Amino acid sequence: MPALSYGEAVGVGLLQGVTELFPVSSLGHSILLPALLGGHWARDLNVTAENSPYLSVLVGLHLATAVALVVYFRRDWARVIGGLISSLRTRRVDTPEQKLAWLLVVGTLPVGVAGLALDHFLRTVLGRPIPVALFLTLNGLVLYTTERLRRGGTGRHRAEPAPTDGHPDPGELSDHRLAQLTYRQAALIGAAQILALFPGISRSGSTISAGILRGLGHEDAARFAFLLATPVIGAAALLKVPELFGPAGDGIRGQVLVGSIAAFAAGYLAVAFLTRYFETRSLTPFAVYCALAGLGGLAFFTLA
Repeated sequence: MPALSYGEAVGVGLLQGVTELFPVSSLGHSILLPALLGGHWARDLNVTAENSPYLSVLVGLHLATAVALVVYFRRDWARVIGGLISSLRTRRVDTPEQKLAWLLVVGTLPVGVAGLALDHFLRTVLGRPIPVALFLTLNGLVLYTTERLRRGGTGRHRAEPAPTDGHPDPGELSDHRLAQLTYRQAALIGAAQILALFPGISRSGSTISAGILRGLGHEDAARFAFLLATPVIGAAALLKVPELFGPAGDGIRGQVLVGSIAAFAAGYLAVAFLTRYFETRSLTPFAVYCALAGLGGLAFFTLA
């Protein structure tokens, strides 16, 4: 019998696709919810269990989410990749597309180095319900503090919109505003993703918060966070995907495929929703949710 059912694969795929992009921590939810459900969910979906297929399943789901981001931001990525190629060819940075490409490169480097060094250790040592509940509560506090600081003036000075120059596309205008960031700011915003190595801390939440505190509006901070997350999530998944074609994938390849389709659909809908949500709304509802969910989980697992 496979160690993971198709129902579990679809459930965790939908969960991962949404929570990877919502600022609520996908890994935290992928650990807490199975533990709360108990039974075969807690047994099959346990990242710390020896020989558990769950981590291999999560690899496929992360790759599917990265593909969803690429598809949704396909026009942005076409401009970014074109800008990077032209910048390498001319050895200059003259256009907003070229600048944004290098900002993404600079912003990706810190978490890439830290992830290689710490990812496995932190997941296996801290990937248990009580530490995750603590970090999820902390994630809520970070989001709430970001909003309080922004209202107090820390994040009030957002980048000025770029001239339209005959380009009315909102995505392109956002990319022009993002290109006004400095390389130091991009590195600091990208480094915030390192916090997401702690299960319960959200990658998108940390990055959006860092962007807001560096002067970006919610919409631009979210867009930059999603663009930064794409190569990080995709590269981390691609490094481990070959494991699914070896013994680690025995008995679960079909489940991974089905779960990945669910994760792709959920991720695409999530990013479509969030890009519109952050045009007018804030991080506060997510902060409240994370704090309540974290404290509730902490009480449940402490008293259980």
